[in-house]
Amino acid sequence: MFYVLMLLFAVAGIAAYLLLFLSHVPGAREERLGEYEPLPENLGRWTVVVGGEPGQASGDEGLVREERLLLQEGGRRLIKQVRYRHPETREIVRVDPEELIVRRRLRPAPR
Repeated sequence: MFYVLMLLFAVAGIAAYLLLFLSHVPGAREERLGEYEPLPENLGRWTVVVGGEPGQASGDEGLVREERLLLQEGGRRLIKQVRYRHPETREIVRVDPEELIVRRRLRPAPR
């Protein structure tokens, strides 16, 4: 029983050390887990979607589909927003629910 208790203390100590190390040492998280993939060039700007399945669906209705990506605070996720506009009046007809896109990490180069 004593050995199990000592093992639990050791695991808790290692977990606490790693948590503090990865959260407070600059660059440790990127070095161990990899950096996030680069941000898209059109971040925060509305772009018209032409073609593809969603674009065709809006074209059948006579609407213009626009998308944009926003960076959520903390930088771990992107928010995808989609809206549909009337082509002549440019009035927003409807808005799709926001989608959260988790940014992938690029593996660090082997040394």
